[in-house]
Amino acid sequence: MPQTLTTTASSVAITTQMLERASQLALDSYRPLWTGESGEQSTGEAVARHLDATIALLDKDGWTRTWSWPTEPTGTLPATDDETSVREMVRALLDYVREEEGATARGRTALTALGHIGGTEHGDPDTRDIAQDVLNLLVQALTNNTNARFAPWSERQSRTHADITALLTAGAQFARTYGPGAPASVPTAG
Repeated sequence: MPQTLTTTASSVAITTQMLERASQLALDSYRPLWTGESGEQSTGEAVARHLDATIALLDKDGWTRTWSWPTEPTGTLPATDDETSVREMVRALLDYVREEEGATARGRTALTALGHIGGTEHGDPDTRDIAQDVLNLLVQALTNNTNARFAPWSERQSRTHADITALLTAGAQFARTYGPGAPASVPTAG
């Protein structure tokens, strides 16, 4: 029986065999997994930190499966005339923007959260892209389909916050186990 690594309330069962399949997919890849578009290699730990911070952000801000524009505006800007001061107009505009932000703050998608962390002390554009590549490999191993990708997988109607968290956790585990600097590192050349 496969060893399950996660114990979340998720429908996604992450097993040791799945991580090993993802590792083999990385070996078979046409390009090095751990080298970003900067041309520099990222460590498995750096990618894992990016994924851990993504989980924390989704837990803090909330997760949403997909994002769409609000269907109705939440407020209206008041009319102005020649007597309205610049200060009054700016204040009305700021109040309107705050109202709109409050109405659309329903959480982040998994990809939005990954991207946000790429601009913080927990990650950069390379760790963001490598983390997404790792998540793609895990979804391929999970679905047994080499065409599968994390973005559409994460947006399926049946997906839950627990599913996303389970895959992000598995990605961090994969990076720590197989990434550069880890004892069981996969070769970095394709």
